[in-house]
Amino acid sequence: MHAAIHEFTVERLEGGSQSLGDYAGQVLLIVNTASQCGFTPQYQGLEALYQRYRERGLVVLGFPCNQFGAQEPGAAAEIASFCQKNYGVSFPMFAKVEVNGDHAHPLYQYLKKAAPGLLGSEGIKWNFTKFLVNRQGEVTGRYAPATAPEAMTTDIEELL
Repeated sequence: MHAAIHEFTVERLEGGSQSLGDYAGQVLLIVNTASQCGFTPQYQGLEALYQRYRERGLVVLGFPCNQFGAQEPGAAAEIASFCQKNYGVSFPMFAKVEVNGDHAHPLYQYLKKAAPGLLGSEGIKWNFTKFLVNRQGEVTGRYAPATAPEAMTTDIEELL
């Protein structure tokens, strides 16, 4: 039995679609990203987590989003080039999505309901909001944009 998260299909940054069911049995760290944000250097920490734990089953999934301060204006190729060139990002990156509002991607509608923010609010506050998902596909945590990726190692290790 797969959790609902494994039923979603998302568009890859380089084109084509990807079923999240392909990641069943792995720990997922799902992040809405942006290239021109004060938190953009977190790409480095996210890549470090991916490199450190991917052999044990962690996959970081990046979802560029332009809804906060228009900090991800680029097209897919620009985003991919930026992430690779500036941060050596090797974890999977997906097509730009909306995370809030009427056009929010169904994956983000699900994540926000599964792990509400402070005071039960569902809205994503800013770029680099992070969701941690266990091997069974259950959302186990939501982390604020200011939470550094390395601050999540204890929670990640518990799931691995």
